[in-house]
Amino acid sequence: RIFSVAVLISMLAACGPGTGSSSSKTLHVIGTWGGSEQASFMAMIKPWTDRTGNKVSYEGTRDINALQTTRVKAGNPPDLAGLPGPGQMAQFAKAGSLVSLDSAVDMNAMNSQYGANWVKLGTSNGHLVGIFIKAAIKGLIYYDPKTVSAAGVDFTTPPKTWDDMVTAFTTIRSKTGKTPWCIGVASGAASGWPGTDWVKDFFLRQAGPTKYEAWGASQEPWNAPEMKAAWQSFGSVVNNTNLTYGGKNYVLSTNFATAFDPMFASPPGCYLHHQASFITDFFVHDFPNLKPGTDFTFFGFPDINPAYTGPQVVAGDLFGMFKDSAEARDLIKYLTTADAQKIWVKRGGAISPNKLVTVDNYPDDQVKKAAQLLLAANPPEFDAGDLQTAALQQAFFDGIVAYIQNPGQLDTILNGLEQKRASGQ
Repeated sequence: RIFSVAVLISMLAACGPGTGSSSSKTLHVIGTWGGSEQASFMAMIKPWTDRTGNKVSYEGTRDINALQTTRVKAGNPPDLAGLPGPGQMAQFAKAGSLVSLDSAVDMNAMNSQYGANWVKLGTSNGHLVGIFIKAAIKGLIYYDPKTVSAAGVDFTTPPKTWDDMVTAFTTIRSKTGKTPWCIGVASGAASGWPGTDWVKDFFLRQAGPTKYEAWGASQEPWNAPEMKAAWQSFGSVVNNTNLTYGGKNYVLSTNFATAFDPMFASPPGCYLHHQASFITDFFVHDFPNLKPGTDFTFFGFPDINPAYTGPQVVAGDLFGMFKDSAEARDLIKYLTTADAQKIWVKRGGAISPNKLVTVDNYPDDQVKKAAQLLLAANPPEFDAGDLQTAALQQAFFDGIVAYIQNPGQLDTILNGLEQKRASGQ
């Protein structure tokens, strides 16, 4: 699922005459997706290749920032590429590597069909340079209703506060003698990112949206007391061998895409899993017989500080154009449409940022619930890690790994992150 080397795929246009040019063009596209996510992206663009007669060569890598930076520096960028986040997007735009999309897409349609924040996050120096083709809601807590009930916990009414959550998972521990949580932070060069999502959830709900937004804008010190408290809250779970399956060895060595597997074992090895809405695609890949709602469901991360109720971390997959051509413009315009995004939505594992993709397009009630939670977020806060520079985001990932390895070095980790922020890295 996760690539240590790039995987190259070609998808040919359907046989027979197309409506596009008689001389087809192959577009090179780089993205982060593998496995079922890659298959969904290829399904998403198939109507476009069928219609135009063009081809798409897709290359998948989890270390997309390094690959993309190398290609750009070598003068060999792809036509289109997924962007690691708005922070890195802004860096590419500032360097002149990205093509403005102002005339490539219908801006009137963009502004009416997308929320203002989605357009703003894809804008740099007054020009649209990135478009979101799918979104996810983060900070969801997944569980199997049957095993959790057998462990003495009733989530019919989800925990309203983190204290309620602590009561629930300590009950699971005391009733079963097993670890409540399954966590895995391995992800190749991006190892550590699942742990950053825990820190974001704690920081947003403890310190509030204003400080969270300042953090995303690199205006909040990494060694501030509020930041340290968020890391320590994460540590109270991940560094407690009574709470986390397999201890730190499992957490550090297990890929995020399979970290939940013990939750669906018989008997279960854990009962709870914290992840974004896209993870259900991985659930059914590993366990094809799972039934959404019956075998897994979720609730949103509970509130912590009563002064800040209802915020939610959201994220999305950005695409940008590195080589200007009529074919690349046509493909990126297609990717913004509801017709294109419905394809991935109907296959599962994605939420569309396009307002014209209504909830009836989602394949089951669980994904509909996630989409509705995203729409109801008050406020929706974009993933602060994805707003950072590439160097700072990577240091955040690495810091999570170092913290799990040795919680006693937290001050050193945070001071190092603050030095990077203060120096503009």
